[in-house]
Amino acid sequence: MRALPIDASRLTGHRLPAIRRITTADLTLSLAKGLSDFRRRPTHLVFLAAIYPIAGIAIALAATNANAFPVLFPLVAGFALIGPVAALGFYEISRREERGEHASWREAFGALQGPQRGAIARVALVLFALFALWLLSAQALFALFAPEVSAATYPAFLQALLATPAGWALVVVGHLVGFLFAAVAFSIGALSLPLILDRGYGAGEAMAASVAAVRANPLTMAVWAAMIAGLVMIGSAPLLVGLAVVLPVLGHATWHLYRRVMG
Repeated sequence: MRALPIDASRLTGHRLPAIRRITTADLTLSLAKGLSDFRRRPTHLVFLAAIYPIAGIAIALAATNANAFPVLFPLVAGFALIGPVAALGFYEISRREERGEHASWREAFGALQGPQRGAIARVALVLFALFALWLLSAQALFALFAPEVSAATYPAFLQALLATPAGWALVVVGHLVGFLFAAVAFSIGALSLPLILDRGYGAGEAMAASVAAVRANPLTMAVWAAMIAGLVMIGSAPLLVGLAVVLPVLGHATWHLYRRVMG
């Protein structure tokens, strides 16, 4: 049975919406509703989702030069940091479908023309800044631990990297640093953009509410983050094409999770 709502202002100092405690059952239900939204309007959703595999393939092609191999993995992994911004259209479609409106792909980007565009831009700026800092950190770590590692192909580069203690140290430290960036980005972006779309909150309050929701439900939100990571990995396997389904489903599911957390 769900507990009474939590007053987020007690956690953040802002006047924010009440936050409910959720369980893993809420996660599975949100995911099921996200899949239902995708099935209901698949044509334009697939059109929107094409952005993701195209972007991923472009990243891979940009890194075919051996000099770019050290940043290929950070680029692909860091793409998840800006995922909430890329999912904005899916939030809007679910919001309109919830109200009984026939949402189109043009309307999915209508929020970018509305009064909330400034708040959306500020949240996006924070997430893109984290993405840029992550890339800089990854490059600095490579220069510190394994600057001499090089190869003609990416598989050969990975083999050479893992053949040295310094390479393994880079992998361990890099994953730890990446986890910190991911935790910050997830806390800020998990529910902030849906809140802005739904209630017109400012960027600061929306991000504070998202952080408060994660703090109020640490284990459940950690499971949600793990589910996102796992599904994105599965979708990425067949040359990133699976992301055309996985990412829109996750975008819609995030909207429904927002509803369950903040009403």
